[in-house]
Amino acid sequence: MKRRQLIRYGGASLATAIATSTIPRKLSVAQDASESVTIQYLGHTCFLFTGSGLTVLVNPYQSVGCTANYILPDIQPDVVLVSSFLLDEGAVDEVSGNPQVFTEKGNHSIKGLSFKGFSLPHDRVGGRRFGNNIARRWTQGGVDLVHLGGAAASLTTENKILLSGADILFTPVGGGIKAYNPQEARQAVKVLNPKMIIPTHYNTSASNQEECDLAPVDEFLALVQDMEVAQVGSDRIAVKKADLNREKTLVRVLDYTS
Repeated sequence: MKRRQLIRYGGASLATAIATSTIPRKLSVAQDASESVTIQYLGHTCFLFTGSGLTVLVNPYQSVGCTANYILPDIQPDVVLVSSFLLDEGAVDEVSGNPQVFTEKGNHSIKGLSFKGFSLPHDRVGGRRFGNNIARRWTQGGVDLVHLGGAAASLTTENKILLSGADILFTPVGGGIKAYNPQEARQAVKVLNPKMIIPTHYNTSASNQEECDLAPVDEFLALVQDMEVAQVGSDRIAVKKADLNREKTLVRVLDYTS
């Protein structure tokens, strides 16, 4: 097994988390205008974020089950964030190099980036079947990001306070037994009110159709026609904070490219 620097830490109190989440970031106008984050979709709930001088990989997978036909590229990120240790989102040994790996809820910082983790049930029975899922919030390239991982349960009042108002929300939409279905995702979006939504965890042409019980992304898109929906036509998108000042919430669907 590769050597990993696993960081485990206790959860912050609600008051502390709210305070640290709401402290404004002091940047010059020139920095705000030039900063951006590049987001690459690697399949399922896995994304690579590049910005602020760091690469952050979220939810590496093994090629099994729904992800049997996905191929995780050989990349060496600086940081790996894991929602759970299920094989479709916690396969840290599939990642090259020696990144710092964060697996638990709580707060930590690395090279100027502050990551916050919040525990949500990974099923609809209070985590009794699949345990807890860690949602993540951090700012990279000047953009406030929330990745819900494999969230499946309704959001608590505390969740709503700590995860609302992000620039970009990554939410599962395909359903199954351990993540939001299209209707649940639509409700979460309504509650969290992000500026942009990037759907995750849905059936694609690359999914293993014999073993994957997820709905296609179109079922979610049909529920958000009041928003500005677009297919990116690529596996990646570069976003600046200034791009998000729109009247309508944006929904952007990234392609999976092996």
